[in-house]
Amino acid sequence: MTVLLGFHHSYLDHDAGHGHPEAPDRLAAVTRGIARAGVAESVVEFAPRAATTEELLLVHSPTHLDALARLSITHGGGRIDADTAAGPDSWEAALRAAGAGPSAIGRLDLGEADAAFLAVRPPGHHARPGRAMGFCLLNNVAVTAAVLTQRGERVVVIDWDAHHGNGTQEAFYDDPRVLYVSMHQSPLYPGTGSPDEVGEGPAVGTTLNLPLPAGTTGDAYLAAFDRVVAPVCEAFGPTWLLVSAGFDAHRADPLTTMGLSAGDFADLTVRVMELVGPCRRLFFLEGGYDLEALAASAGSCVAALAGGSYRPETSTSGGPGRDGLDAVSQLREAAMSRADAGR
Repeated sequence: MTVLLGFHHSYLDHDAGHGHPEAPDRLAAVTRGIARAGVAESVVEFAPRAATTEELLLVHSPTHLDALARLSITHGGGRIDADTAAGPDSWEAALRAAGAGPSAIGRLDLGEADAAFLAVRPPGHHARPGRAMGFCLLNNVAVTAAVLTQRGERVVVIDWDAHHGNGTQEAFYDDPRVLYVSMHQSPLYPGTGSPDEVGEGPAVGTTLNLPLPAGTTGDAYLAAFDRVVAPVCEAFGPTWLLVSAGFDAHRADPLTTMGLSAGDFADLTVRVMELVGPCRRLFFLEGGYDLEALAASAGSCVAALAGGSYRPETSTSGGPGRDGLDAVSQLREAAMSRADAGR
């Protein structure tokens, strides 16, 4: 199988500040990991275009876009909050990151590859419609999902980053055309992602949150997918799969305390690929801040997308998480019942 690899040199120019964990070296680690995976003959690199204003406005407010552009271009950058900053070249990088998904859609429509992995920065899943936060300026995966729904697609977003993707959830909380699924560490920044957050209005049931405890290992992630995620996805009937592929649930990551290995990310990739057919799978780089863990995990993920098997670390098991799945499901069902009763 062929995998598109989306990368643009502008991603290296985004400056989040000295010593910031979301640094350009992360993309060098991803490239290194893919090279080690031994699937070079299956990977086709392309340079994404910038997202258009029309595409961005499907998710973000004009005020947010104007403020980000002014901060970066006019003022040369600055701090947005305690975790998030922009530099003079950050607006261009953010536009190219948000445009990576729409760029890949066109290529997948033409049958150029079976899937795409978008090695973008800044990451996106914390970016809310009207606010940048959590290292994220524009919501890359949300812009792509919105572009797809505009043409009548039903989109499932699987977010396995260790931090809950509050921005993506907010963007589609009342949109029944997008199923948002998050498996994340709890408690952890940004503090959202409870099982009783299930969507609202016509979209009740199209938000699925699976908060997992610190130390959760791969067997619990797979159990969560098989027992909870897969049935919900089957009922939803997605035509496209978008994955917020954060690798910060790796046991070596400095910002989280989860228990995954590179082998677990290969397992997760294989599982989620089953949700839709070829040429309709897009993976977006989100978190992952230990460079060697990021290299191994990204390599394992891309190799799985290419139909290969690269496992520099074995899959993990024996940690917590499995026992709480029934309680999570019950909280979700109760919330859905309350929402239905209130209609």
